[in-house]
Amino acid sequence: MTKADIIESVYERVGGYSKKEAADIVEAVFDTLKATLEAGEKIKLSGFGNFVVRDKKARVGRNPQTGEEITISARRVLTFKPSQVLKHALNS
Repeated sequence: MTKADIIESVYERVGGYSKKEAADIVEAVFDTLKATLEAGEKIKLSGFGNFVVRDKKARVGRNPQTGEEITISARRVLTFKPSQVLKHALNS
């Protein structure tokens, strides 16, 4: 599913909005999610799951082709943990 598909779904499901307004709503939601995650805050969507930004430390890794040791830099990663409701919906 692409962003365009999400916009189309919002347009069809929520009456009273034009496609442009539906696109603006979807963009506003994504912008809010992005800004919240950039600030390092958690996002909890009831019935869906949790998005959490975690800090990973720098570590030593290996190039699998040459066996040469390389340093993998520290970085922030986004993790998602689905809620029990979503897990149940996927597995029923």
